[in-house]
Amino acid sequence: MVFFRSVSAFTRLRSRVGQQSSLSNSVRWIQMQSSTDMDLKSQLQELIPEQQDRLKKLKSEHGKVQLGNITVDMVIGGMRGMTGLLWETSLLDPEEGIRFRGLSIPECQKVLPAAQSGGEPLPEGLLWLLLTGKVPSKEQVEALSKDLANRAAVPDYVYNAIDALPSTAHPMTQLASGVMALQVQSEFQKAYENGIHKSKFWEPTYEDCLNLIARVPVVAAYVYRRMYKNGDSIPSDKSLDYGANFSHMLGFDDAKMKELMRLYITIHSDHEGGNVSAHTGHLVGSALSDPYLSFAAALNGLAGPLHGLANQEVLLWIKSVVEECGENISKDQLKEYVWKTLNSGKVVPGYGHGVLRKTDPRYVCQREFALKHLPDDPLFQLVSKLYEVVPPVLTELGKVKNPWPNVDAHSGVLLNHYGLTEARYYTVLFGVSRSLGICSQLIWDRALGLALERPKSVTMDWLEAHCKKAKASSA
Repeated sequence: MVFFRSVSAFTRLRSRVGQQSSLSNSVRWIQMQSSTDMDLKSQLQELIPEQQDRLKKLKSEHGKVQLGNITVDMVIGGMRGMTGLLWETSLLDPEEGIRFRGLSIPECQKVLPAAQSGGEPLPEGLLWLLLTGKVPSKEQVEALSKDLANRAAVPDYVYNAIDALPSTAHPMTQLASGVMALQVQSEFQKAYENGIHKSKFWEPTYEDCLNLIARVPVVAAYVYRRMYKNGDSIPSDKSLDYGANFSHMLGFDDAKMKELMRLYITIHSDHEGGNVSAHTGHLVGSALSDPYLSFAAALNGLAGPLHGLANQEVLLWIKSVVEECGENISKDQLKEYVWKTLNSGKVVPGYGHGVLRKTDPRYVCQREFALKHLPDDPLFQLVSKLYEVVPPVLTELGKVKNPWPNVDAHSGVLLNHYGLTEARYYTVLFGVSRSLGICSQLIWDRALGLALERPKSVTMDWLEAHCKKAKASSA
């Protein structure tokens, strides 16, 4: 993380509530929001000049500092481990997991405002945190929630664009089409065509991003009801918070399902900038494509089987275990089934991660939710057995760097418990959540004037020649 950092211990964080301290290198501490200003945009207007100056200083004083060596493995292996992207809203540590503006998931659960005492964080609070680096007050979160609700109107032509597709089209195809239709109202595109100065790019980007975040759940719920509920859509309820209203529009008004949706959106919102959807959104945005175009591209990346589609694959695999072996499968039987899956050339979905080297904290908080609300659910009990069985098997296999479960290993079981059983739709939920992180970073991309992304590519001929030259010079 670059701009806003938390103190190393949570107790130290809480002791600085309402204070504005700084380290010797002028890094602002994550802090509890003490301002009475309810307007998120005005908060950004105060923060942006300071961070623009900071970035200029980084570039002028440290622009030539090396961040590591690039190997052939990195070039042909998906750029894994290569540091090459500025992403302010979150940072992923291989051992600790994700931190949103310096705060871990357990810390966010403790300090971000909730709908009820001891409940899950409100996604609006995380959005405020991602954009400002500050933990908002309950009043500020409520003001932001109302602002989003007032922005949520979706034009009829968006629904018409979705309706032009077969109802059997993949839900991510329908969602991406809806987002592209929303682009007609892009404030950034209008401002750019009217000659807005680049120092002001962030302002229409902010409007687009807040509008997009507000409207994506409405479009997503429409897709769900169109596909699975005979097109019987449910209007938005402005009295509800972001997560609860999304659950309501889907057709789930159980209080625990609303709590689950708040948790789901919060923990899926951002996962630093190197994953496919986040990187795609940033890449397309770097061409000054507006947030709708950028986010639609991100959704298309998220729809891939190696990214967001994984949560769908997990539940389908777990159900295949039940169909073949029954719900009361023993650990020994489960171990045999896992080996059968691996020996058939397939992977165990929901296990392993490109960066993490321990159990995903997002898995842990979902497990805690299940232990609290649905401890006797048969599929949850199966997931718990898998947690004990799969890591030793993958370790024995010897080809997996991280044998531990990731976020996808658990989310489907929770959604299934509360009646959202259509696994094909799960990636749409991921997409709605990811709008918070991608849009927050897009606003900062424009505020900081980040450059058009243009890395260098090479051919295998070039690599072979370079390696021969390097070998000869070292002989």
